[in-house]
Amino acid sequence: MKLDLIVRARQILTLDPANPVATSVGVIGDRIVGFDAELDGCEAVRVEDFGDATVTPGLIDAHCHTAWWGLGLAAIDLSKARGLDEIYALVEAEVERLADDPHAWVHGTGFNQAHHGGAFPDIARLDELTGDRPLYLRHTSGHASITNTATLRLVGALEPGFENPTGGVVVRDAAGAPTGLVEEAAQGLVQALLLPYATDRLVEALEAATSRYAEQGITSFSEAGVGGGWIGHSPVEVAAYQAAAERGRLHARAQLMPALDALHPLRAHAADFAGEGSGSGLDLGIRYGFGDDLVRFGHVKVFLDGSLLGATAAVTEDYCGHSHNTGYLLDDPAVYRDRVLGAYRAGWPLALHAIGDAAIDLALDLIEEAQSRYGRLAAPCRIEHFGIARPDQVSRAGALGLAVTPQAGFIGPIGDQMAQMVGPERADWLYRGRSVIDAGIVLAGSSDLPVADNNLRRGMQAAVDRVTDSGAVLTASEAITREEALRTHTEWAARATGQLADKGTLERGKLADFTVFSASPLDAPSIAELDIVATVLGGNLSYDARGRD
Repeated sequence: MKLDLIVRARQILTLDPANPVATSVGVIGDRIVGFDAELDGCEAVRVEDFGDATVTPGLIDAHCHTAWWGLGLAAIDLSKARGLDEIYALVEAEVERLADDPHAWVHGTGFNQAHHGGAFPDIARLDELTGDRPLYLRHTSGHASITNTATLRLVGALEPGFENPTGGVVVRDAAGAPTGLVEEAAQGLVQALLLPYATDRLVEALEAATSRYAEQGITSFSEAGVGGGWIGHSPVEVAAYQAAAERGRLHARAQLMPALDALHPLRAHAADFAGEGSGSGLDLGIRYGFGDDLVRFGHVKVFLDGSLLGATAAVTEDYCGHSHNTGYLLDDPAVYRDRVLGAYRAGWPLALHAIGDAAIDLALDLIEEAQSRYGRLAAPCRIEHFGIARPDQVSRAGALGLAVTPQAGFIGPIGDQMAQMVGPERADWLYRGRSVIDAGIVLAGSSDLPVADNNLRRGMQAAVDRVTDSGAVLTASEAITREEALRTHTEWAARATGQLADKGTLERGKLADFTVFSASPLDAPSIAELDIVATVLGGNLSYDARGRD
């Protein structure tokens, strides 16, 4: 019997200590069946010889927002604008482009006030440009948006007696007039006017996004929040991922984290749900791990606080330059406790968004209680971002056996901004690396796309050198090795997502997912400057740069 595929290269880094380096790997179906001498005498239907390139396990992005980014590809890109006049010009041009459709919204994404001297667009100027046309400009963090008066009128924010929703704020000036800035869960008021997106539209967005993932060497990703809250796009959002997979339009494996708001109370036999007979989940008791190799459920995603750039992440000491501002939790801790414990005992490992140290305290308390009451689940609980982590929190997370996803890719583009927000006394706590590994925590690599780009090579290099765009070094003692950086997006990301049995290293029986680098990320002068030669998903090329101009 012939193999389906043999892949050859100068160097295949398996990350398997029993067989760390190979030069050939054989595939039947979508699984690895052997290496090197094990393939002697074997023929294959296809042979892919990548010459002097280096093959590694397929890269995994352990926390990103694929549908959000895919939908945003059609919006105004605000990330490259410098100065509010450029923002206004982009909005004006989009209004002109939409002139034939009086009901079309103006959408934009990627705004960062740091690119505009700390200033936000003036709502009066936006009103002049847009008139009665709704406007929705997303902040790069995803935790805030900029709107105009027409939009605020639609959501009722101008009505007497309007109250901010739990976990969000329609920001107002000293006179009580809206500034156009909408924070956190208050964005849901705007999104309610846009949702749900049609499944076919989501499929288009997923195809656009994941085809670009393949270009970056990404074979798997965890979608950090679907189906509910302000992060979801449709109550049937999972159907879009299934449809994309069925139609051959999903070019990377998706692990979907349902937002906590997508879960609802469930009752079952008294012996179920850790012997309490009640929990929180999806219909029929579907829980973590349900699905197939292309689309599968992951952890439950829970937002505890906001963003560092927006100064809404919950911290124990004031932000620099923001007197009496310590951010805020997005709900009452008692509410979180009830809902989170209900999800955990129904079989959902926890992925708790916690950037500020006050939020991390709550995350650790919730995880510790869940694990002590109901035991540890097969997949580790996670703290997403772990952005401003005190030394005692690092030690505690290690003792609890957690995984964390601090984004090394933030260090370049927004590292200086983050350090300025927290000040020199806390800068050493930002988006850690070395101390996390040394504490026995699983350090999972992630981009948080579209907050930062998903060039994971750039993120891996940042984890190694921790250099910001200004040339400063953000806590040199937190730097990790090249091999560790590679493992954050392979083995350790697979551990954090509970999928190490199928991916993360190259071993017999695992999925044939490979990333082909132009040279070895372990010894190239810069990981960030390496090219992606090809990406192989289940034995098939999802991207191939050979022969391209």
